[in-house]
Amino acid sequence: MLEMKTVSFDKPLLKGSLKVPGDKSISHRAIMLGSIAEGRTSISGFLDGEDCLRTIDIFEKLGVSIERHGTDVVVESPGIKRWTSPKEELYAGNSGTTARLMLGILSGSTVTSTLTGDDSLSKRPMKRVTTPLQSMGSSISGEEGSDYLPLTIVGSKLDGIDYSMPVASAQVKSAILFAGLNASGETVVREDAVSRDHTERMLKQFGAELQQEGNTVRIKGGQTLAATDVKVPGDISSAAFFMAAAAMVEGSEVEFIDVGLNPTRTGIIQVLRQMGAGVEILEKHGETGEPYGVVKVSHATLSGTEISGEIIPTLIDELPIIALMATQAAGKTIIKDAAELRVKETDRIAAVTDELTKLGAKVEATEDGMIIEGPTRLSGGELKSYGDHRIGMMAAVAALVSEGPIHIEDPSCIAISYPNFFDHLTRLVSAGIEE
Repeated sequence: MLEMKTVSFDKPLLKGSLKVPGDKSISHRAIMLGSIAEGRTSISGFLDGEDCLRTIDIFEKLGVSIERHGTDVVVESPGIKRWTSPKEELYAGNSGTTARLMLGILSGSTVTSTLTGDDSLSKRPMKRVTTPLQSMGSSISGEEGSDYLPLTIVGSKLDGIDYSMPVASAQVKSAILFAGLNASGETVVREDAVSRDHTERMLKQFGAELQQEGNTVRIKGGQTLAATDVKVPGDISSAAFFMAAAAMVEGSEVEFIDVGLNPTRTGIIQVLRQMGAGVEILEKHGETGEPYGVVKVSHATLSGTEISGEIIPTLIDELPIIALMATQAAGKTIIKDAAELRVKETDRIAAVTDELTKLGAKVEATEDGMIIEGPTRLSGGELKSYGDHRIGMMAAVAALVSEGPIHIEDPSCIAISYPNFFDHLTRLVSAGIEE
């Protein structure tokens, strides 16, 4: 039987400052590039959530030495050409980032391995990654072709390709760039809209030469990476849940310390401002590598808005909490061009619509998004997380604006990206009560 957690607040108010855990996307890539490179890489601010720990486990099975002390990690690697073929399967758990990026990395390695995942990940499509990789010469096979895990990858000699992405996706782009790093010739990836560029930034940090021209990235094969030091900023996708909470709950004001401000990830800040919330960037650092800073978010009367087009890839993981925020905003909020939500940890369009409707929200699912009418008074109730950390956190934040307690089924999934989420929620509300 799945665990249940009850979240309830009486006249909540959020105050104080918060340093959210390290960015999940950047933590994955720091381990991956530190393992591809030769030498010693030191990582600070690493997210020790379940997904990122799966990435560590995989590289340890490939012969990379990784020492972890909380959020500090040291990677000692002989380099990708000296990895050893694993004696057991490489298990990615529920991490789509781990699985899809590893397909690109393993394709250009010298090892043979089988990549697996949990039941949920094994239902998520991989062909969007395997198709371009196979056109480079990658040997990827499975019982159902190359669309679902488990997949066996035989490290092969790859050739660069010129690939136009059908849908903007940082995972697909990154897998191709990682494969291109060990391919002959040049690999080119073209997108209609720029997706997250953490991979490009970090490749440069590890000494790779690549060119970015608008929505096009080019990388030459045969490059050897050099170990370096990586600082992981706070994850803005995790901070977004408390940013939305501060915007919704009257009298609230929260400062977010050392949170990532990568322009390909700050769509949540733009949407908060569009809806009328008070948002100030108080400090900005990180001229090289990943930008980060201090952001203050305060309550305001919110208005509905339209969220579509090029902004969608910059806030795809934040759309569940934006949908909740829209239930408290005056007027109609339209989310579209977000069909990618249907192939996340769960079908997030269906999940968000179903769960918010249980609370009395007026939410209509569309093929590529949602239409939300507000403001709506939300009742309490029993909500499912679907084993999806973003849906679980949305359910918990809903308790701040609902008239009754929220009972969350399977809240443990939140540890995937935010192990101390409930501690931080309680601390911010307690600071508001004390004030």
